[in-house]
Amino acid sequence: MSLLNSPKAVGPSRWRLPHFSELPDGDLVAVGGNLEPATLVNAYRQGIFPMRVSEVEALLCWWSPDPRGILPLDNLRVTRSMRQGARRFDVRVNTCFSHVIAACADPSREKGWITDDFIAAYTTLHELGWAHSIEVFDRAGELAGGLYGVRVDGLFSGESMFFRKRDASKVALMALVDLMKETRMTLLDVQWPTDHLARLGAVAIPRREYLDRLANAIR
Repeated sequence: MSLLNSPKAVGPSRWRLPHFSELPDGDLVAVGGNLEPATLVNAYRQGIFPMRVSEVEALLCWWSPDPRGILPLDNLRVTRSMRQGARRFDVRVNTCFSHVIAACADPSREKGWITDDFIAAYTTLHELGWAHSIEVFDRAGELAGGLYGVRVDGLFSGESMFFRKRDASKVALMALVDLMKETRMTLLDVQWPTDHLARLGAVAIPRREYLDRLANAIR
């Protein structure tokens, strides 16, 4: 298993997102633009990512949370049940990205935000070698869980995960961390800190510290 490290060039974006030094206070830093590959990749390079919110769902919003959630690669908390659960599954990489993002976008999920235009945009990113999926299959060969996100050099920005069987999404996260270590990646971005992610070892850091780590990761 590996995460492709030679994506196709996307060039500059015609949209100007705020530079590191210009980010305003608050998590929301820009509105508008598009989801073209160049816009997305350049946004991740600047510590910014897109997400629609229900209150302004017609608008494309760009975020740089403060504090920022990250999962230090040596801090993942692997419980006994997670280790035992991993034995029940087969982990693959980039074999069914479309199925993973569709499962993450299931409209029945609470606080769903992955719309059709996001699915199309990140599928294009995947085809260009920037977006990746970690897939967990059960012994019957059925997709049991997984995650997807964007890699830029030493950064992996986790976008969403799902599970259909207990511990499957955690197994995907374990596999991602192992792959990142193997390829000397350094920064696993989980965007907003949550209680669930904190139980897995995620921590909240100031945005300025995140941007410093990001600069080192994509250097």
